[in-house]
Amino acid sequence: MDNLKKVGLTALAGSLAAVSANAAEMSVSGATLLTYTSEDTSEVTGNPFGMKTNLSFTASGDVNGYTVSYMQTSQDQFAGMSSARLSVDMGDMGTLAFDQGSGSGLGTIDDKTPTAAEEIWDGLDGLTVGGLVGTAGSSGVFNYVNSMGGVKFNGAVRKGSGTKNSDGSSSGAGQSAWDFALTGSGDNLGVDGLSWGTGYGESEVGSVNSAGGGSQDNEHFTIFANYAVGPATVGYQYSNINNGGVGSTDEIADAWGVAFNVNDNLSISYGEREVEYAKTSSSHVTENGEGVAIAYTMGSMKIAGNRNEVSDNNGTDGSEDQMTEIALSFAF
Repeated sequence: MDNLKKVGLTALAGSLAAVSANAAEMSVSGATLLTYTSEDTSEVTGNPFGMKTNLSFTASGDVNGYTVSYMQTSQDQFAGMSSARLSVDMGDMGTLAFDQGSGSGLGTIDDKTPTAAEEIWDGLDGLTVGGLVGTAGSSGVFNYVNSMGGVKFNGAVRKGSGTKNSDGSSSGAGQSAWDFALTGSGDNLGVDGLSWGTGYGESEVGSVNSAGGGSQDNEHFTIFANYAVGPATVGYQYSNINNGGVGSTDEIADAWGVAFNVNDNLSISYGEREVEYAKTSSSHVTENGEGVAIAYTMGSMKIAGNRNEVSDNNGTDGSEDQMTEIALSFAF
């Protein structure tokens, strides 16, 4: 099986090289982001101003009726590759890809509540999407995408563990895992303005944490629905993480949000999220977060602001954090 994967990836790379020799299309896009960030007074923030530049290079071409594409994104003046993706579009048979950080499977729907700018957990201490959700991760995964009957399937598989591949390149560490996401609209249900999605995944628990018997897989599940009517969009998402292993903490999250387009350029939003940390060694703790955002767009320029707050973050009693950010971005 490993040899088959190596042959497959070599064939993909060879196909891409052949495409280059036949004048494949190539494009460059990017964005520059200037930010001002203010956090709570208990933190040392240093210079509140910052700038980030993203550059994305995309190449594609036809090989025997299939479209082979490669995408790579670099951040901060080529300080390092932030993501890459090699894919083959096989038409009705779907798209097969090897993904290094661009997003696959369950991770593509980790937080789908509507917002005008950043998510309500962005910039808060220790919070990404709160660990919710995505077992296969986004680095070093095989990804398959296809649509049928108005429903899109996005699956991801990662083989662990280890930090280096046999050719010396990095593919991401972690145990073996798989997950998938299903998304669709209300068109086939006769409900205009509805978008929905659900997903599930499992990952192995390392041998250090797997003592004690029973199910030792980490299990992730999420489901969401958004409904747009006129300029307003409301949404709700439920997520559940069942962590295997002794002394692990399960997580149950409820999140909702509402966004409103004041006009073609101005939008505002508000959202809340509760995450219950079901600890086996102590009482349960519920994290409460909320955020408000506003964004104004003028062509390729966008100015956005958001204010996020959280209490009992990461299930720690008495902890809290606040973050305010103003961002000016230019796309090119």
